[in-house]
Amino acid sequence: MAAMPIDEHFHGEVVLPAGDLDASLAFFTGELGFALDTIFPADAPRSAILVGHGLRLRLERDFDGAAGTLRLRCAPGAARRTVAPGGTVVELVEVREPAPPRLAPRVQIHRAAGDDWGRGRAGMAYRDLLPGRLGGGLIASQIRIAQGGPVPDYVHFHEIAFQMIYCRRGWVRVAYEDQGEPFVMQAGDAVLQPPRIRHRVLESGDGLEVIELTCPAEHPTRADRSLELPTDELDPERDFGGQRFARHLAADSTLQAWRGGAFAARDLGLGAATGDVVQAVVARSTGAATPSAASDRHTFLFVLAGSAELLLDGSGHETLSEDDAVSLPPGCVHRVVATAPDLELLEVRLAVDGDGTLRPPRP
Repeated sequence: MAAMPIDEHFHGEVVLPAGDLDASLAFFTGELGFALDTIFPADAPRSAILVGHGLRLRLERDFDGAAGTLRLRCAPGAARRTVAPGGTVVELVEVREPAPPRLAPRVQIHRAAGDDWGRGRAGMAYRDLLPGRLGGGLIASQIRIAQGGPVPDYVHFHEIAFQMIYCRRGWVRVAYEDQGEPFVMQAGDAVLQPPRIRHRVLESGDGLEVIELTCPAEHPTRADRSLELPTDELDPERDFGGQRFARHLAADSTLQAWRGGAFAARDLGLGAATGDVVQAVVARSTGAATPSAASDRHTFLFVLAGSAELLLDGSGHETLSEDDAVSLPPGCVHRVVATAPDLELLEVRLAVDGDGTLRPPRP
């Protein structure tokens, strides 16, 4: 007897229980649109292979494994849930464009004391700086890599509206799509990662720590197995969803008087890169008196060093220590008064419309 031919295009398949094979074939071909590829043996069929929807299914009459769930994309208005003759749950899902992320700004003060650290992607330790995440609109994370060396990362991108990284301690070597050779971020440096830019973390020193802000809070991270970094192209002005990549070097920055001279600040360059949707500064206390301030944007504060008193108009005051984080809604009148000479703050301001969505970039 001749051997069965090898299908050189076969890379894998999903095996499902068929039960009544004739009924299963009618269901998968007639109701779901799969096409029959193979059936055997001819005299008493017990297996059938179907293709469609980017899948290869093997229906087995005598298969005693789990029936599982099969999720398929469908046309608008055709979403439903049904069960195949063999017991497999079939979900027809209408895929919609994600709604713009919305922030629910409010006053929130999150203390560092007693916080737990969780294990995140690529072995990094994460601390949530905004529990509740402003209704899902924004996540702020303190991220650490204790032991340096190669990072088990891969080329990937994020489906986001905004993302920035500030290197607080240590160093990390990274690579970005169309931005030239990999480079090292040192303490005080920052980058804006525009939507869907491919990037990869290559290695870090001991004790790396970064602060990362991303909108929305929950977002897909997708691997790109087809792209190698660095890319041959060099296009620093490339547009990524209305934004461009930006890199801030602390060593090359200049300080400007800020908050009436109470602070000396360096602008991280996010305004120019985002069409003025996001602004960010790192500010150090000068010891001068601090005036009250109110922004028309949502404001995030993180205490990088030292301590302060946060005075909220009509709401008393709060003591802030290193690693504390603050969220302030637009229009919130406040004053930050240094209680230690080394006070240093990271302040990020996001322009939001009345419904809480990020304002479109300005041309």
